[in-house]
Amino acid sequence: MIPVRDTAPSRNHPVVNSCIIGINVVVYLVQLSQGGALDQFVYVYGLVPARYSVPHISQYFSPGQQAFSLLSFMFLHGGFWHLLGNMWSLYIFGDNVEDRLGPFRYLLFYLLCGWLSGLTHLMFNLQSTLPTIGASGAIAGVMGAYVLLHPNARILTIIPIIFIPWFVEIPAFVFLGFWFVMQFINAAADQGGAGGIAWWAHIGGFVFGMVCLKLFTLVPSTGMSNRVGKVTARRKTHRLQVVRPADTGSDAHLYAAIDISPFEALVGTRKLVNVPWGFHKRLIRVNVPQGIQAGNKLRLKGLGKILPDGGRGDLYLKVVIRE
Repeated sequence: MIPVRDTAPSRNHPVVNSCIIGINVVVYLVQLSQGGALDQFVYVYGLVPARYSVPHISQYFSPGQQAFSLLSFMFLHGGFWHLLGNMWSLYIFGDNVEDRLGPFRYLLFYLLCGWLSGLTHLMFNLQSTLPTIGASGAIAGVMGAYVLLHPNARILTIIPIIFIPWFVEIPAFVFLGFWFVMQFINAAADQGGAGGIAWWAHIGGFVFGMVCLKLFTLVPSTGMSNRVGKVTARRKTHRLQVVRPADTGSDAHLYAAIDISPFEALVGTRKLVNVPWGFHKRLIRVNVPQGIQAGNKLRLKGLGKILPDGGRGDLYLKVVIRE
């Protein structure tokens, strides 16, 4: 299953989340520049449990190096696909958590979840000499917070069937709950961390993300966060939307709604709309003309029900303007 986007809109652009993604990409480029020294680079800046539990190994590292690797490991990645998978998950789930906490609390939340996930990995793999790297533990914390904030949000997911992408909407608590259970199953099957994946860091990050969210929401937001929010407020709705056509019985036409912002209503916009109807799921490009008003309808010709004579009705999208 490949998540594409969630249906819970965020009010502000995720500035901190985007910066974290950018830092991870830059650090990955630094990794690529290491050449033959990459293994040494990963061992120094990755999280190696034996560095903290085996005296004859820890003596080669200064206290500063030992402390810094508890932070740096979460910005290293084992390859392009490892980086892409992590950053895509952070892109999907991180904006909503930052939206709730504000940029400053979110930054602290992210780093704390990553650090606690690393400690969880250390606890279950004290003698391991394999370096653990990746943002997965911190992102698991973000996912744990997300499932508490938006349990009933829908995750638009691609399920590849042979070569045909199948779009389905899965409730967030089901999608993330299944992910969490799989971490336990994989952790139980992975004896001694031989698989090279820090399953317990994922589990710890997810649990601590839920706990930390509860604690962080008790801390009031600062005036600075409110001022930043005025600058980062979104002016557009999400480009990819899912509409749910309603069947009106004998009417050959179908009816649904599309969300746009006041700014988009003023200047016009283009949306990519997923239209699930029966076993047919289509992606349609929809042009919203400038100056459109709430309640106006966009006609998508030939996307309605199939008529007895072989013809087709139309799909009408009612425009909803959301602040």
